[in-house]
Parts: sequence; C-alpha cells; structure tokens
Amino acid sequence: MKYFVNQTIGIEQGDDVLFSDYEDGGDMWTGQGSRERRKALSFSTPFKEAPAVHVSLSMWDMDSATNVRADVGAENITAKGFDVVFRTWGDTRVARTRIRWMAIGAVPHEDDWQLY
Repeated sequence: MKYFVNQTIGIEQGDDVLFSDYEDGGDMWTGQGSRERRKALSFSTPFKEAPAVHVSLSMWDMDSATNVRADVGAENITAKGFDVVFRTWGDTRVARTRIRWMAIGAVPHEDDWQLY
C-alpha cells in the first residue's frame, strides 16, 4: 500500500506505441524464445517522489497461428519517469503494441516548506 501524506496529488497518463516490428522484420515478429522491449518515459512535471504507476496494453497485434504470450509492466520508477517493459517468449509473434499508463503520486506545492 502506498500512502500519500501531501495536500497535492498529481495524476499523469499517456498512451504510447511501444514498438512496431511487422514492417521491418524486428525480433518481436520474427524471433523465437525470450524477448524484451523497453521504452523510457518521462513525466511532464516531476513528482515529489516515485509515484504509483499502472501500465496496460491498449493495443496488441499478434499472429493468431501461435500462442499469445505477453507480460507488460513498469520498472525503474523515479520521480521523473519510468521504463515500460514488454516481454514475450516461446513462438509468440508480436507485430506491434501500444501501452496506456497512469502515474499517481504526491507533487510539489507552493506551500511546501524547504528547511535545509
């Protein structure tokens, strides 16, 4: 559980294409076994500390002739941004993905005291 002890809470969200491997024959479309794709995303305004981040697939285009396997999440979360990570494995063929994300956390306020 994340507790916010602050009078100002910020929410930022986005929708980003993570990759499109179909057109250029990238490894998510042509590869086998464990594969991973990362994308660093930055917040428009930094939070006071690392926020809670939720990530989900908002679009996926996968080959129907193979098993659909996907794992998506947020890693390396800081006050300034995070890495979205997509993983697949086995014979799964992924043409492209888009992710939707939301970050919720304490943000600086003009009434915050800076003592030292």
